[in-house]
Amino acid sequence: MPKQKQDEPALTHDIHGREIELELQLPLLSSKETSKFPLCVMHDTVGKPSPIATPTQSPMASMADPSPVPGPADDEDETDVIGDLMGHYGKWQLVMTVLLSLFQVPNTFHISSSVYQAANKEFWCQRPAHLQQLSVDVWRNLSESQDNCHQLAGMDWSQLRNDTLPAQLEQQAMAAEAADDDGKLVACKSWEYATNDNVGNTWTSEWDLVCDKEHLKNVAEMFFLLGVATGGIISGYLSDKFGRKTMLFISAVLQTIFGLWLYFCSSFELYLTLRALLGLVSVSVTYSGLILAIEYVDGKWRTIAGMYNLFPLPISYMIISGLAYLTQDYQRLQLCIGIPGIFLCFLWFVVPESPRWLLVKGRIDEVKRIIEAAASFNGRQLPADYQLTPPTQESSSQDFTYLFRSSYLRRISICFLCIWFTMNLVYYGIILNMSSFGGNVYLNSALAGLVEIPAIAVAMYIITKVGKKWLFSATLFCAGVACCCAAITEGREDMLWLKITFLMMGKFTISAGNTIMPVYTAELYPTAIRNVGVGACNVAAGLALILTPYLSLLNKIEGHLLMSLLTAWSIFGGFVVLFLPETAVRKNASTVASRRNAAKQV
Repeated sequence: MPKQKQDEPALTHDIHGREIELELQLPLLSSKETSKFPLCVMHDTVGKPSPIATPTQSPMASMADPSPVPGPADDEDETDVIGDLMGHYGKWQLVMTVLLSLFQVPNTFHISSSVYQAANKEFWCQRPAHLQQLSVDVWRNLSESQDNCHQLAGMDWSQLRNDTLPAQLEQQAMAAEAADDDGKLVACKSWEYATNDNVGNTWTSEWDLVCDKEHLKNVAEMFFLLGVATGGIISGYLSDKFGRKTMLFISAVLQTIFGLWLYFCSSFELYLTLRALLGLVSVSVTYSGLILAIEYVDGKWRTIAGMYNLFPLPISYMIISGLAYLTQDYQRLQLCIGIPGIFLCFLWFVVPESPRWLLVKGRIDEVKRIIEAAASFNGRQLPADYQLTPPTQESSSQDFTYLFRSSYLRRISICFLCIWFTMNLVYYGIILNMSSFGGNVYLNSALAGLVEIPAIAVAMYIITKVGKKWLFSATLFCAGVACCCAAITEGREDMLWLKITFLMMGKFTISAGNTIMPVYTAELYPTAIRNVGVGACNVAAGLALILTPYLSLLNKIEGHLLMSLLTAWSIFGGFVVLFLPETAVRKNASTVASRRNAAKQV
């Protein structure tokens, strides 16, 4: 590259948010002729995009024409030099993004396992050993254990015989009651559980989480989701600092260790701790993998790659419902969902680091090796003398405060915090309450996963036609309407089929929105703080997730309250989306050749 003149500006970006337009002497021009290109147009250090470089473009470079031709026909996502060299999307990107999508399988297993592992079971106060053959209904009448938590105090059950007729048993029990303690009730110390309920051994039966301990089931799930909320911001910072691949596989290894450890755990206190740690690392696996998949591709393919990265979610919902039905034991189910992580860890030797993150870090040699391997696999020819120059930044890894250092970042951060809270509250509010809608819990969960497959496919197709903003908003509004209709039919047994139909419609639309949300979020944040931004949003999501186990309590207050709450939040989220910018970019198609000619200069 020709040496820069003294009076020419350096290749950097303005720390006060102004766009810098550099003079670049192209080799095809004479020494007296210069042409101005916005070379490596960066988000500034506070994250404000230039008027040309929209939030969708990678902070590595943008060779877009400064005078784009307006019109819908020219809308296209911006690309960068790395994509121009190794291909915006090809066989290499397809293989890598498909492999990364497999990491979503154990994540989905772990987050939805509590639906089966913490399932409610029918229980009653334990019968004396010599009365085990006595029917449960008769035993409840004898012990006056109507709530299954208390029984008569001071009863000498040894006076009763198992082969005595029920009427005689009741007479003996009444006589004993009249002679002792005036019928006072005491708390049961141990319980028995139904065995032929298609639920099997759960947390409830393993640790007697009933009566005054019933809330501990929600606490166990809250610990997991608290780990999710905490891990969101921590994993984002570490991933920006140490790399997407490094954090992905460290988290995957820890996830496998904690998941298998839960199989052997017999202490409830240790179980709570392991569940919290599992949530902490699972969220890092989810979003490090998603960001890595998005940064492998370029242009409009970022949207597609990010969305089909989520295809394993509904399939995993259906698989775990089948596994839970076959095992009907929380420990055996835990073993089944922990084993897949072992095989995923071997992908370390196949999946490379993000070339765009490496370029930000200035590790040019590693970037070139990845570009050359990808270009070769895609069948592309690289220029013999191409060069890459890392962008100049104050810091490649930023902290949480950078999300609020410009008006643009403040706007999208506040909006996304509200949206992620809303989306997760509604999405998991439906999923985690499937068992309360009536019918078979395994069938309901499998059906909820099934409707999500076309939701993702339809969202992927429509999003290429109309953009993300309006479709995202529409999914939330439609989910709100579906929840409202479900609330109207609540409590009417003759309309149960209609209620479930509306719920599946709501699940369909909210699943489409849940597919768009992480991709939309990642595209609006600059690369240098992308993981921090997504991680901060995940904290808001974690707060919503912590509340979801307790949403079922609303129906005990008023039958319509749960679905009415989900309706209100869905409509609120759809309204907030309208304040976000669209990610489509207009540019002149003639700039493609200009970018290719200038690629060697970057």
